[in-house]
Amino acid sequence: MAQTVILGEKVGMTQKWVDDQVVPVTVVRVEPMRVVQIKTAERDGYSALQVTYGHRDAKKLNQPAAGHYAKAGVQPGKRLVELRLDSVDGFEVGQEITVEALEAGAKVDVTGTSRGKGFAGTMKRHNFKGQGASHGNHKNHRTPGAVGSCSFPGRVFKGLRMSGHMGHEQVTTLNLEVVESDAERNVLLIKGSVPGPNGGLVSVRNAVKAAVKGA
Repeated sequence: MAQTVILGEKVGMTQKWVDDQVVPVTVVRVEPMRVVQIKTAERDGYSALQVTYGHRDAKKLNQPAAGHYAKAGVQPGKRLVELRLDSVDGFEVGQEITVEALEAGAKVDVTGTSRGKGFAGTMKRHNFKGQGASHGNHKNHRTPGAVGSCSFPGRVFKGLRMSGHMGHEQVTTLNLEVVESDAERNVLLIKGSVPGPNGGLVSVRNAVKAAVKGA
């Protein structure tokens, strides 16, 4: 099976009846994508597609971007995105990729950017237990405790779990199922939840572990 990847906007979650069962699904709006450039391992060192979607006024582009679109003969879009693939065989510059590339029942991996949660402590960020609620504990209920430094090694090891920025990271959910592919309305219904907030950009591609037993 040829590798397929499409970009979409997470709309939100709803329900759908499938075989007399209510299934939670995520609605992903997929605008038709246009291939702007094809990168190959022989020429560029890796295989990828540069695609765009939507429409943008050519007058609002800077000269390098306008030249890039003009060379490809593709109408400018909202955003230019590069998608790495194992193989780019079968793709052509100017080709349109629509929601029909994925059929109902297909297993897919969905990648998005998780919700940003700002600065978070160790209990929220790393699921630390925390310290005692009483019995002499004074203003240390949610502190992480010792970081393991003494005269040796005399420093804090790299990678130690501490407070810090949480969320707004690339997250991939594996082996989700396409419940419905609606070409008329340009939407995908994917079983379960996908990463990111409503309105966030997600990429949907063929599952890499679909054939693995128990995956």
